[in-house]
Amino acid sequence: MLYLLIAIAQSAEAQERFIMPAALKVGDTIAIVSPSSTPDSITVAKGCETLRKWGYVPVVGPHALSSYHGFAGTADERAADVLWALRDSTIKAIMCSRGGDGAVQVLQRIPLNEFRDHPKWILGFSDATALHSAEVSAGVMSIHCSMCDGISAKGERDSVNAILQRLLQGELLSYQVSAHPLNQAGEAEGILVGGNLSVLCGLAGSEYDFLNRVEEGQILFFEDTGEGMSKVDRMLHQLEIRGILSQLKGIIVGHFSKYKSQENVFADMYEMLHEYLQHYDIPVCYDFPVGHHSGLNYPMVEGSKVKLIVGQDGTKLEGCLDN
Repeated sequence: MLYLLIAIAQSAEAQERFIMPAALKVGDTIAIVSPSSTPDSITVAKGCETLRKWGYVPVVGPHALSSYHGFAGTADERAADVLWALRDSTIKAIMCSRGGDGAVQVLQRIPLNEFRDHPKWILGFSDATALHSAEVSAGVMSIHCSMCDGISAKGERDSVNAILQRLLQGELLSYQVSAHPLNQAGEAEGILVGGNLSVLCGLAGSEYDFLNRVEEGQILFFEDTGEGMSKVDRMLHQLEIRGILSQLKGIIVGHFSKYKSQENVFADMYEMLHEYLQHYDIPVCYDFPVGHHSGLNYPMVEGSKVKLIVGQDGTKLEGCLDN
């Protein structure tokens, strides 16, 4: 059984390393941008309606509903929308309309200093992992969370919506989840980073790759959808041969959906991952409620310092209360 704990303290050390964007107030403006695939206009409208119910003023980016070969406009147009939302001082946060593909195309059109010069919460997951990685690489915290469809799907009283609302109001979150039989016990503190595994692996070695900061001590969470076991295996080995896995303080494995199992090899994705991760002497949590799973995509503050405790009774992930 999963329940929510709220922590309102933030490590001074993490605040020095990473800028924490300002908390939102009622009446603040949130921009809706589409750095990836073209969203459905009804989905965006419903997302805006939900944000209004939360007390915010949504504004849709100039090209957010555009269509260009499946993307929401050309790469230049999508990048221009992100830059507009970053530079406009009346906009206090940025929500991606949806995931899909194409966010990586905008990164080279957005210098890293733009994220640090205009620190704002960027909200989204899936393909939005590219923007989170860029923002964290620039030294700014970011929020991995639901987008327009997710926040509007279950209504105002949805527990995940409630978490995100509190987060935007300035509270930092801590979670406790049930134990999984493959969990590896242990405790660790580190900087939380992660998201969609295939997207973050695609940024390997670039200036937008937040795993370049692994020497600071990171706790990595990852999830994916539609990627088969063999592809995930290759991505895991990419992290291994880069030396990333050996430097991590802990690993949080989220949801994997819509994948095909390897015939007569592993029972499921978690068993395959455990085959390799068990050799690292760090805490590992499986089946954490983050990723492509209906109603269970819990917000994660990327760039924040956290403590991960994996034990027999379950897993705790919480903001550090001390240095």
